[in-house]
Amino acid sequence: MRPRGVQLAAAGVLCALVLGGAVGCGHNEGGLQSAGVTPTAVGPVRLWPDLPPATDPPIDYGESDTERVPGIKVADNDVHAVDAVAVVNAEVRAHPGTYSGGDGLYEETARAIRACDTAPAACPVMRPYYRDLTGNGRDEMIVGIRMPDQQVGVRVYLAENGGLTRIMSTVDQVISVELAGRDLIMRVSSAGIPGYEYRTAWSWDEQQHSMLPTRDEIVRVKPGGTASPAVPAPRLVSPTPTPASPSTPIPTPPDVAVPVEPSP
Repeated sequence: MRPRGVQLAAAGVLCALVLGGAVGCGHNEGGLQSAGVTPTAVGPVRLWPDLPPATDPPIDYGESDTERVPGIKVADNDVHAVDAVAVVNAEVRAHPGTYSGGDGLYEETARAIRACDTAPAACPVMRPYYRDLTGNGRDEMIVGIRMPDQQVGVRVYLAENGGLTRIMSTVDQVISVELAGRDLIMRVSSAGIPGYEYRTAWSWDEQQHSMLPTRDEIVRVKPGGTASPAVPAPRLVSPTPTPASPSTPIPTPPDVAVPVEPSP
C-alpha cells in the first residue's frame, strides 16, 4: 500500500495532466467553473429527400479550361526567362477576334497589345508577378491585363515540358489581386449590392491541372447605400518582385509606399 503522500502526489500529477494546469484540484484551489449553458447541437437536415439526383452536368463556365501557349519556349521551365507581353501577344495572334472565354479580349485591348513594342506606354499588360501556386517547387507567372470599364484580365501560366500552359484566365472589375500562401485572391466590386464586394480564392487543383475558384464569398465592406461612385484602380500585391537587369530598375507600383530612412 502506497503512503498517503505518494497517493496525493500522484493525484496532483493526474489533475495537471487532465486539466492542463488550468484549474486547481485541491480543496483550497477552487473547482471547475461552469461555462454556461451549451446550445443544443443541430445537425444538418436534408430538405426534399425524395428529390431525384441530377442526371445532366451543370453548365460549363470554363473554370478548368487550360491551354498551351503557342510558340513560347521556356528554357529549364523557368517562367522568369519569358516576356509577359510576348506571351499574351502569342495568345492574341492565335485567337484573333475572340471576345469571350479564356482568350476573350476587347478589340481595343487586343490592338494595344499588338502595339506594345512600338507604344509601350499604352501597353495594357501590367508587370508580372511570380509565386509557386502549384506546389511543384517552381514559380508560376501571374499576368494582369488592363481593359475598358475598369476591368482587369488575370492569367496564370505554368512552365512545363519546355513551354507554357495557361492554368487560369478570368476577367472582372477588380479592386485588388492578392497572394496568400498558394492562393490567388481576387476582390471584385459588386454592382448589384452596394456596400459589398465579392472575394474569390483561386487554388491549384491537381486533378483538373488548373486553378479553380475554390472559395467564393460576399463581404460587407461599408454600410449599404454608401458605395463609392467609382471603383478604385486595381492593384496587384506580391512579395516576389519581377527580376530586372542591374541597369534596369524595378518600377514601384503607385500604390506601394516606399519607406524612407530617417535622417541621422
